[in-house]
Amino acid sequence: MRVTLLGTGDTTGTPTVGCDCDTCERARELGVERSRFAVHVENERTGESLLIDLSPDFRHQFLTQDVALPDAAVVTHIHFDHLDGLGNAYRVFDDLPVHATGEVDPVTGESVADTIRRKYDYLDRVTVHDHDPMAPFRTCGLDVRFVPVDHPPLLCYGVVVEDPETGAKCSLTGDTSYGIPDESRAALADPDLLLADAIVPASSARHHPLGGKHHDADGVPRTFGTKHMTREGALDLADELGADRTRLVHVAHFYPADEAFAEPLAVDGEQYDL
Repeated sequence: MRVTLLGTGDTTGTPTVGCDCDTCERARELGVERSRFAVHVENERTGESLLIDLSPDFRHQFLTQDVALPDAAVVTHIHFDHLDGLGNAYRVFDDLPVHATGEVDPVTGESVADTIRRKYDYLDRVTVHDHDPMAPFRTCGLDVRFVPVDHPPLLCYGVVVEDPETGAKCSLTGDTSYGIPDESRAALADPDLLLADAIVPASSARHHPLGGKHHDADGVPRTFGTKHMTREGALDLADELGADRTRLVHVAHFYPADEAFAEPLAVDGEQYDL
């Protein structure tokens, strides 16, 4: 399967609108972008493709990247930067199956699947399919499952995509702190490609009102605040999971300019054949 990183940024993207910080200026100089999060997975055996999360930058991403429109989509959680691109389905698709979890979130009182149905009830060509966390399902000829992660206060899920013919595996942590449950870590383990949330470097935790969490033996925070992994946390997780290749995504413009485009921080348009 071919994995294309359509969007590798956080909720504001890089460059951020109206921002002239050194990192945003450096992105403009390099001609690179981190739009809001989305990943395109093409099953080259069947000619089908799967979209993981629906970025508000959907239109821009599909106009600028050489990938086909998806045959199906999955949604990890209901935050704006992962869901609100679904409105772009209007007049674009004849039929788009959208897969999400049916687990009811105690904060919202509804599941991710039901939130999608409610918000996009006018999209009569979109069909929402409920799934239990950790339960595999097949779409686009690929085996997919949602794995619970830790992104308070809402329920959020990582995604595992495997090719049943070749055994190729791509794991996405989703938006998460370092506190991913053990069962989910086991499901995410041993990927050919790991896409890991790494919103900021650990040094940025001193600027967060809540500081950091999940400190390592040297006191380095592996979680920024409570919701996202630091770069250091994401890299520690990659080591634990035994990832063949790791790309850090959901990256904010708060990285210092001299670090913001260093390996293994991803930018939009990267492609990987697994």
